[in-house]
Amino acid sequence: MEQYEVIVIGRGAAGLSSALVFGRSKRKMLVLDANAARNSVTHASHGYLTRDGGVKPESFKSIGLSEIKAYPTVSYVETKVTALEKEEGVFTVQTDNGKSYASRRVVVAAGMREELPAIIGLQNVYGSTVFPCPYCDGWERKDEPLAIFGNEPWLIHYVKLIYNWSQDLIVFTNGAAALSEEDRKDLRGHGVELVEEAIEELISTEGRLQQVVMVSGEAYHRSGGFIMDTGESQAFSLDHFGVDYTDMGGVATEEGAKTAVKGLYVIGDTKNVFSGLLKATSEGYEVAAEINHEMAMEDWERGGVS
Repeated sequence: MEQYEVIVIGRGAAGLSSALVFGRSKRKMLVLDANAARNSVTHASHGYLTRDGGVKPESFKSIGLSEIKAYPTVSYVETKVTALEKEEGVFTVQTDNGKSYASRRVVVAAGMREELPAIIGLQNVYGSTVFPCPYCDGWERKDEPLAIFGNEPWLIHYVKLIYNWSQDLIVFTNGAAALSEEDRKDLRGHGVELVEEAIEELISTEGRLQQVVMVSGEAYHRSGGFIMDTGESQAFSLDHFGVDYTDMGGVATEEGAKTAVKGLYVIGDTKNVFSGLLKATSEGYEVAAEINHEMAMEDWERGGVS
């Protein structure tokens, strides 16, 4: 079984950022990833300094992967992690390539998976003209006729947020809206239409949303939109370690990226559900620096790096 000082599960912005710091710290480390990220449908990521013009997530990760591979102590294997166990202070990571790897420290940056609502045509526009995050894609949809899809308890708050980018909004709750009369009045007062009828389908061309069609046949012209619920769940479960979860569904940490399990860390969307590129990259840097500091002190106490 191959031994490493640290293993990182996931090669998104968080995982790659941590790997870069580990490599620059001369740590023998391994990155494992199945290459099945939820942002694979995204055409361009925005709001990242020096890359605001839009970079496709796969291109971003490809650049990051080439950079970490420049460090001789960093290894990368594209494979799915099937099991993670800990015994006598050592983690064992099993993968679907039949190999197992061991380390005393593991950083989970596997992110989240999504299961979109069963709306016909949604898959065709998601990541192209319908998005969950206005900070990522709101500017590109500014002042357009937009749809808001969702019926979560925080619907009114979400509408107020999207209103910042466009005031031409129609809210589609795909059923009776869970809104108070005060909230409904608030929407009307801001010229935001509320449609509670069930959605039949979304009409689009090459990913560009054109119409939201209701079961009655009535159609509403919209050129883009934002969706509240994308059915997020952990891409890699840590339930067997007895970890706690936040109200949002991220893995709860005790301090920084540390979990209640010694040697097990979580960063990026695994921790936050949604981080964005900047925060994910920052957390990767921070956890790697923290872990390397711990290992450097341990090395010193042992009398030096072997």
